[in-house]
Amino acid sequence: MSYFAGAAVRGSAGWTAAEVNLNGVADVEEVADRLRDVDLDADISLLFVESDDTYLVVMRLDEGEDLRIFGSDSAFAEESRLGSLLVGDLKAPAIEIDEVVEQSADPDKPAADPDADPVGEADLLADLGVSARRLLELCTREGLLPADVTAEVCQTVGCGDEVEELREA
Repeated sequence: MSYFAGAAVRGSAGWTAAEVNLNGVADVEEVADRLRDVDLDADISLLFVESDDTYLVVMRLDEGEDLRIFGSDSAFAEESRLGSLLVGDLKAPAIEIDEVVEQSADPDKPAADPDADPVGEADLLADLGVSARRLLELCTREGLLPADVTAEVCQTVGCGDEVEELREA
C-alpha cells in the first residue's frame, strides 16, 4: 500500500503544509497527535490521506480538539491496516449517496460511482467552502483520483498552493 499524507494547517500567519509520516501508528488518536504536532497552535488542522489512487480520508482538528473524519469509501477499512485505523469505525454520512448520484446526472459531467460508500462527517469542511454534497460529489465522480479531490478541496479552502508545493517537494 502506498499513501500520501499531507497536512494543511492554518495559524496566525495563514496556511502552511507538511507531510505527515503515518508509519507505525497504533490508532486514530496517534494519527491526530501527529497532525497536532505539525503546528500545536493552529486554528484549523486538516490531514489529507490518499491511498493507492483509490481512497481519500480527510481529518480535521479545530484548535487541536474535536477530531472529525471523512472517508471516501468504507472499503478502505478492509483494504489495509491504515484504512481500518482511519475509517473502520465510521458510519455513513447524513446525506445519502443516492441523492448525490441522482443530482450529478448532468450529461456534461462524468458519472458518479454508484458503488462508492463514503463514511464519516461529510460536512467537516462546510464552513471552509466545501459543502457535504460537494465533497461527496467529488469523491464519487468517476475517474477523479484522490489527489484530484484533494487539490480541488484545497484550492477552495485556500491552501491549494501550499499542498501542491508539498506534493512537488
